[in-house]
Amino acid sequence: MKKFLMIGAVAFAAASVAETAMAAEYYVVRDSTTKKCTVVDSKPTGTTTTIVDNGVYKTKTEAETGMKTTKVCTE
Repeated sequence: MKKFLMIGAVAFAAASVAETAMAAEYYVVRDSTTKKCTVVDSKPTGTTTTIVDNGVYKTKTEAETGMKTTKVCTE
C-alpha cells in the first residue's frame, strides 16, 4: 500500500512541475532602434529590446491590452 501512495505522490509532483514549466509568459518589449513596442512569448535576451514597465503577462490578450495603456508604447 505504501508503494502505491509513493508512486501516486511522485506522479502528482511530476505533473505539477510539468504544468508550471508549460505556463506561458508574454512580454511587452520596446525596440530601442525603432521605438516600437511588441508582444513576445519569450524573455528578451538581446540588447536592442527591453521589457517595458511591468511588461510580464500570463496571456497574450493581457499583454496586448497592457501595451495599449503603457505610456512609452503609445507615444
